[in-house]
Amino acid sequence: MIGKKASESRTVLTDLVLPPDTNYHGTIFGGNVMAYIDKVASIAAMRHARTMVVTASSDSLDFISPIRTGEAICVEGYVSYTRKTSMEIFVKVEAEDLLTGEHRLTATSYLTFVALDNQGKPTAVPPVIPETEDEVWHFEGAEERFQQRKKRRDQRVERERNK
Repeated sequence: MIGKKASESRTVLTDLVLPPDTNYHGTIFGGNVMAYIDKVASIAAMRHARTMVVTASSDSLDFISPIRTGEAICVEGYVSYTRKTSMEIFVKVEAEDLLTGEHRLTATSYLTFVALDNQGKPTAVPPVIPETEDEVWHFEGAEERFQQRKKRRDQRVERERNK
């Protein structure tokens, strides 16, 4: 299968944070950020695989700083690594002060998606080709993150079996 550049899956979403999107601190609800992340990651995965996908895991979401009412939320994601039927998607979230143009990192996340065929069964995905320094950095660390996810999942399954 021919590989695809990480940039081919790059997806960007920008939205204005309004009062109904925020908590009593005047910052965006974390659940709203999570929904944006999942949506952007889904689109990136579908662009890469050109098939249906499902979220298999969201193994990290690190909130770094809040996004306040009146700022823009900018969510960007791309496929950072692939295995046979799964894709790791890296997503970063930034806040933009629309009056000054200042951007600041507010969150990062890794999600795993599985590509599905028309019968809902896992199907092969093309390998990803990293090009930029950041894409290479995420690509090179992906196998270790995969092993950590697998270990965590296996431990949960074992724990549930032993209840």
